[in-house]
Amino acid sequence: MPRNPLVVVSNRLPFRVVRGDDGRTKRIRSPGGLVSALTPVLTTRGGVWVGWPGTAHEAGKRGAAARTHRHQGFRIAEVALSAHDIASYYSGFSNRTVWPLLHYFVGRMEVDPAWWPVYDSVNRRFAEKAAEAAPRRALVWVHDYQLLRVPHHLRACAPHLASALFLHVPFPAAEVFRILPWSRDILHGMLSADYLGFHVESYVQNFLASAQLLLGCDVDPARGVVRYDGRDVHVGAHPISIDVAEAEALAGGVSSAWRTTTDAPIEIIAVDRLDYTKGIVRRLAAVEQVLERQPATARRLRFTQVLVPSRERVPDYSQLKREIDEAVGRVNGRLSMDGWSPIRYLARPVPREDLFAMYRQANVALVTPLRDGMNLVAKEYVASQLDDDGVLILSEMAGAAEELQEALVVNPFNRDAVAGAIQRAVTMPAQERRARMSALRARVRAHDVHAWVTEFIDAATLAVKQARSRVSPALDDVISRVGPWLAQRPQIALLLDYDGTVTPIVDRPDAARLSESARLALDAASRTPGIDVAIVSGRGLDDLRQRVGLSHVTYVGNHGFEIEGPAVRFRHEAADHVSTAMNAAADALRELRIKGALVEPKGPTLAFHYRGVPERDREAAVHRARAVLRRKRLRAVQGKLVIEGRPLVDWHKGHAVLWLLGHRYGTDWPTRVRALFVGDDTTDEDVFRSLRGIGRSICVAPFVPSQNAPSDYRLPDPQSVIALVRWLSAGGFRPAPP
Repeated sequence: MPRNPLVVVSNRLPFRVVRGDDGRTKRIRSPGGLVSALTPVLTTRGGVWVGWPGTAHEAGKRGAAARTHRHQGFRIAEVALSAHDIASYYSGFSNRTVWPLLHYFVGRMEVDPAWWPVYDSVNRRFAEKAAEAAPRRALVWVHDYQLLRVPHHLRACAPHLASALFLHVPFPAAEVFRILPWSRDILHGMLSADYLGFHVESYVQNFLASAQLLLGCDVDPARGVVRYDGRDVHVGAHPISIDVAEAEALAGGVSSAWRTTTDAPIEIIAVDRLDYTKGIVRRLAAVEQVLERQPATARRLRFTQVLVPSRERVPDYSQLKREIDEAVGRVNGRLSMDGWSPIRYLARPVPREDLFAMYRQANVALVTPLRDGMNLVAKEYVASQLDDDGVLILSEMAGAAEELQEALVVNPFNRDAVAGAIQRAVTMPAQERRARMSALRARVRAHDVHAWVTEFIDAATLAVKQARSRVSPALDDVISRVGPWLAQRPQIALLLDYDGTVTPIVDRPDAARLSESARLALDAASRTPGIDVAIVSGRGLDDLRQRVGLSHVTYVGNHGFEIEGPAVRFRHEAADHVSTAMNAAADALRELRIKGALVEPKGPTLAFHYRGVPERDREAAVHRARAVLRRKRLRAVQGKLVIEGRPLVDWHKGHAVLWLLGHRYGTDWPTRVRALFVGDDTTDEDVFRSLRGIGRSICVAPFVPSQNAPSDYRLPDPQSVIALVRWLSAGGFRPAPP
């Protein structure tokens, strides 16, 4: 396969920056197999690592430029984050909302609406940095739960770039994932990648179920394919591993022969980062039970708990640390005697060479998280057992349990089961110990982290090639999904916005002319039995009718304040009371003399267009225009590079569409007619929301909009909308006769 450049995007860079005693900063390589595996790949292929430096003094102000520099043969592109970004995006949404949800700790999930826009904004900046730094034919590999929206923003700003995403934590069942208020946004973000990777097959199936349930995607579980936005997105299981050669080298300098002597203590080890997902307090209770109920072996046991500090400033974590401290103290206080204490407690980071020496010497490893994406401690322990003589006790809630089936697999919530596994492990015959461990070591050695990287990149590259060679128009996707729904009723109400929907957006609104082919398609649809066509626009009614020029069509103008068509005429009562205010506001807006701005009076409403205003001046122009509308006691509504002035009443396109449908078909219209609305602007979102659940809507956008625009489907441009209209007028939605 072609060895295209690689762009790695992760929350943190492959090193951390520390300040020495002399005040100078230096880089220290981050621990872990991922960094050691990806570094040579980036060096060989060429590429970039995009991430946050992680130090407060380098975070800078929000939006500040960050450095791009060389590091070990490849480039580093830093994303600068402000203190506010770090608090909301990282500490908040990532670690207090997404992390507990993905690990099934719903009761610990915090939902703060202020965190979500910061998370999305930071993800956009990561995507923009990756797009800026990436060679044209690069594969962008995004990592983990902090960056689940990056593929969406990357496709928006650099659609030519291939992308893959790997999630290093579990993906929960669909009924759990949907609890997150932004679950559909997250799915949109993830499915914008060309390839998605998870640790194990159960996470893959959970994700596929979520895509089907929450987005209505067509899913092929057997092939691991999601049909999304006209593309095939491939999803696969890739269990991450460790650097086995490094582990064996670190363990090789320590002898474990002494532990088989008659009077040697039986060493049990557990190594965890401080986190509530690890189940440490429950594990200590199981150890205590063994010590109490098995007095014959209790005095020979020594349990070592290594606890690496993490997020100790977070109240929940500091409380957890106190609970662990108290549990260790209670057990040692109750059961210690004659200088012997059953628990050795190391609440500090342990150098890797010391850690692997402890692995090598331990008879048993107790790896019992309540939920874990993979858990590499299990694989590190296995790799360290050079004599094939240890026993691994492993939680069935860890992804590693799907691979390491020769371990003693337990439910970590069942204290009796964990205690029983400990007793079995310490009394296991040597022949069984070696049979189990030799099988475990063979599997871990055959699939180390270097193989994992190669296999994932190869799978992603193949998926990109397959997906991009089989892309079908988004229209086909919409037709396949909306067609069966339309066929359930004899009548269709086809409601279409004008600007940006049936005709392209142009710099000046008076230049937005309907093409003759579009007019013919609309005319054909309006004359087709069973199709009722309405044009719903912010344009004035007379202007709209003149531009479309069809007599069989209903016109909804001025955002619904005026409606006119076959057997219907409506004018909102507020429209007759605002003409003076509208004229005065139009004059005041013109007096602002903002270069490039255009004021468009439309009777009951007016529009302040600022598409022609230089980008650097737009924020100030909008602020001044809104101030004018407030002074004239008008409602200011944001559109696509336009501010709409409307009467101070609760009325918009969504209300007008519902009024029209009820007037024409009765209050029970959903039982008689299928209402399908197509629009592109933020003002069309009112219709999207009004029809949610009783109709269907299509957003016209070059890429998938966020969930804040709650449409059901997407079409990329007005040409595809007109193609949909032709399909409808040809009767494509009607079921074939029996």
